Formats: sequence, C-alpha cells, structure tokens
Amino acid sequence: MTRTILPLAIVAILGGCSTLPRDGPSGASVDAGATTASALGSYALVPLTYEVTERMKQVPPQFFGTLAAGSSDQPADVIGEGDTLAISIFDPSGSLFGGTLGAGSSSGRNAATMSGGNQALPGATVDRTGSVTIPFGGQVRVQGLTSTQAAAAIRRALVGKVANPQVLVSIAGNASNTVNVLGDVRQPGRAPLGVNSDRILDVIAAAGGSARTTDDLTISIQRGGQTYTAPLSAVTTEFGENVRLQRGDVINVQYKPRRFSTFGALNAVAQVDMPAGPMTLTGAMSKVGGLNTATANARRVLIFRFERPEVAQALGITQPATPRGVPVVYELNFNDAANVFAATNMQVMPEDVIYVP
Repeated sequence: MTRTILPLAIVAILGGCSTLPRDGPSGASVDAGATTASALGSYALVPLTYEVTERMKQVPPQFFGTLAAGSSDQPADVIGEGDTLAISIFDPSGSLFGGTLGAGSSSGRNAATMSGGNQALPGATVDRTGSVTIPFGGQVRVQGLTSTQAAAAIRRALVGKVANPQVLVSIAGNASNTVNVLGDVRQPGRAPLGVNSDRILDVIAAAGGSARTTDDLTISIQRGGQTYTAPLSAVTTEFGENVRLQRGDVINVQYKPRRFSTFGALNAVAQVDMPAGPMTLTGAMSKVGGLNTATANARRVLIFRFERPEVAQALGITQPATPRGVPVVYELNFNDAANVFAATNMQVMPEDVIYVP
C-alpha cells in the first residue's frame, strides 16, 4: 500500500550537495502532506517491508536490452563511402586481365599488380557516389553492400567482357564502419568495428580502458537520436548488456562516483562513497555510525529515491515519472525486529538520501 505526499524541500537535496543540514521535515509534516493525488511532482510514501524488498528484486534493471535486437541484425562488413577495398579478379581466359592496368577509385590513380589471369586491384577507394571503378566494368556501386555482395556486383559488371570472371572483395581500409569512443578512456577517438561485430567491452579495451574503477564509470551509447546509459559494472557482469555496436554509434565513458547522502538524526551528515558491489541499507547506516540514539525516531527511517519506473509499477505506485525516475520515499520502522531483515535486503542506490527525523 502506498501513499502520495506533496513535494517537500527535501526532494531538492536528491541532486546532491557537499553540505547537508541536520534538520528536515518532521514525521508529522510528512504525514500531514499525504494525499491520494497522482500529480506530476508528487511522490509516493511506501512502507518498507521484507515483502516489498523482494518485489523490488523481481524487477532486475535493463539498460541496453532494447539495443541488442537491432545490433545483431546489422551486417558488420557493409561497405561505405571512404572505405578502401582490395579487389581480386580472376580471368580464366586471360583475354582482358593479361597485363598491368591502372585501378582504384573513380580517379584510377592506383597501380595494379597482375599475375597471369589474376588482376589484383589494391587501394580501390569508395568515392562519394558510393562506387569504385573497375577496368572494363566501369563504375560499380558498392556502398551499402557486404563484401560478398560487392563481389557479385563487380562480377555482373564484367559479364560479356570476361568469360566466367571470379571476383574476391575485402575491406582493406575501414573508414565508414566505425564508432567514436569519448570520455574517460586512455585513447579516445574513432575505432573501427571488426567483421565479428565488436561489443562494448571490445571497443573500450581497444581504447585502452580507463584508469578509474569499474563501479564508478557509466557508459552511454548514442544511436538513432537516442541516448542509452548503463553502469559499466552492469556491462561487465551481464552478458546481455555487452551489446554489439553499430556503425555511427557514439560511446561515452563517464566518471560518476557512486554516492549516497545521509542527514537528520544519524551520527554523521555526509555524502558517502559507496564501495564496489552492492550495498544494503544496514551497511549504509553502519557507514555513518547508525542512528543517533538520543534524537532519532527509529520508527521513521526514510529513503528518498528517484525509482526506476518499472519498479514503481511493480509496487503499485501511480506517480508520473520524471526524467530522473519516479519520486519515492521508502519508510522503515526500525523498532520492528522483522524490518531489520528488510533493511539487510534493501539495496541502497547511488544518489539515495537517507533521512531520520
């Protein structure tokens, strides 16, 4: 069962600041503001029990899952403008490809090497029209084709001029099938994608990785006008999050320390760096010395959070989501011994605010 309370000044603290006040809304003011409204800017007050924490665990986070399906369907060796192709043409009769020829892009400046009826055309660059120039075949459009499809297109251009030509095409210089890697990596810049469709970790490793710890890094992928974000720790531990990349993707590695904030009747008012791995509510409270036994209301331990919309839905919360998530306040009664188990089962998230009136 959830209740809705109108916005309080405390929500502004969720953005984080270096100095937090000991004072805050009283438990009475929280209750007095309770309403059944679901207006934008309101937030839900959820009694925290072990059952609630278990329901939250049934909704694991998904970050790059929506990208996975499209990534797997994209051929990795599609030819694009600026790519350099290595083209070999075998003429069984030797009637046309029996001598040295100029070859390359539409300018035809690159020299060709020849052996018998086999003509190798190294350095054929795809021009702005998406084409390469083939001796006796003219301009052949190859942009958007795979290497195999390009070979078939060149073969068709030579039909009637070469008896049963055999053509091999490979991408010698990759200028279009690339991604950009930015941010907290040792070697930012443009990175080519291999024919095996490189995944996120492949590209980050090729960029030298980061000097930061994995838990304090986030990954964002810009694709198709949308930006998708995930903790690097999720990408390294969940295979489904380490998705294949597509040409034109922009990968940004950002240093974002994981911290939660505490204030009110606790033994420390602080922003606390989170250790590697998950942290429970009991672990977080231990970090700041626990409750101040002289002033704390142990019946009202509050956790302010912008919750993931899918978790809020699973808990029956009807508040509209903001760009940061659904505003939720979890309320734990530490005087109930059963709720100690709930606290050990409740995972603290970065940017959470723990407040005790």
